[in-house]
Amino acid sequence: MKKFILFFALILVCFGSCTNTSSETQSLPRSTPSEEGVSSEWIMKYIDAVEKEDKDQQLHSIMIIKDGKVITEGWWAPYTDTTIHPMWSVSKSFNATAVGFAISEGLIDVENQVISFFPDILPDEISPNLEKMKIKHLLTMSAGITEEAFNVAQPFGDNWEKAYLAMPVDVEPGTKFYYDSYASYMLSAIVQKVTGQKVIDYLRPRLFEPLGITGIIWEESPSGINTGGWGLSLKTEDIAKLGLLFLNDGVWNGKQVLPEGWVKEATTKRITKEYTTPEMPRDKDWYQGYCYQMWRCRHNAYRADGANGQYIIMIPDYNTVVVTTAQCKDMAKEIDQIWDYILPALQNGPSGAKADKALKERLQNLTIKQ
Repeated sequence: MKKFILFFALILVCFGSCTNTSSETQSLPRSTPSEEGVSSEWIMKYIDAVEKEDKDQQLHSIMIIKDGKVITEGWWAPYTDTTIHPMWSVSKSFNATAVGFAISEGLIDVENQVISFFPDILPDEISPNLEKMKIKHLLTMSAGITEEAFNVAQPFGDNWEKAYLAMPVDVEPGTKFYYDSYASYMLSAIVQKVTGQKVIDYLRPRLFEPLGITGIIWEESPSGINTGGWGLSLKTEDIAKLGLLFLNDGVWNGKQVLPEGWVKEATTKRITKEYTTPEMPRDKDWYQGYCYQMWRCRHNAYRADGANGQYIIMIPDYNTVVVTTAQCKDMAKEIDQIWDYILPALQNGPSGAKADKALKERLQNLTIKQ
């Protein structure tokens, strides 16, 4: 049995597998559920539900932010508030934010042709569909390279950009959704082309430093380009800061950090995933629409989404951000539990100080099945 350590409106000094003690770190303000009009009893039900799951459906951390304040936060040991956690495809949303900055600075435009940035590594014959591929198609997973094409592709070798441009573009860009992490990588490559900086360095003064995000890790390709669509690792609270920034329309501590209008641009539905599976029926969150490297959700929400259950879920109607890090086999079930328990917590009002105290005590004495 592993001990589940939950910090509820209280930060304890502890050490995880990776730590950061930089004085530049900015902590978010803390509160309690009842003080922010949220039901502790429903949060208790949520913890009870996730605690019943087996080792294939295990959370590593949970953080809930309401009205800009952290009202619930917890880490399953050995994970702690200082752990730098791999976020998989949540990386895409940070990567797209770099694209937003580059657009606002006049360096690129969503209508730019992808081939225009790589004149020296283009295939001998440029197909009509490759010629039509634009930055907006990379952003919306509609570049036209099918998942079947990736299934038969050879290893990408040392130059991923060249290998991507050589892939068959069987579908007209902009017409269909095909999940494509290398499209996100190409966005990273384009940002590096026009700025002369890796995405991690380009974002540092524009995003990471204003939000007090430190201890960032981002993997690179063989040619020294941040992977873009994956490979980013951050602490739970730093992950949550991006969600809060988006919820506040790009404003942080009274300053416009994101380009004005980018949040609406980046979170507007652009295309719909058409195909379904028995495990993922059409009424689930994956079929609410895809934006710029983010997904729409039910309940007028949107999210950054990474493999194995990494989520930043922004719920504008309740001014709330829910963040999870996890190792969950069933990601749909994980997000269903948020709608089944956290959403009612937001809807049913405060439980009072007594319930807050009971929840705090409950959360500090939980174990999970192994």
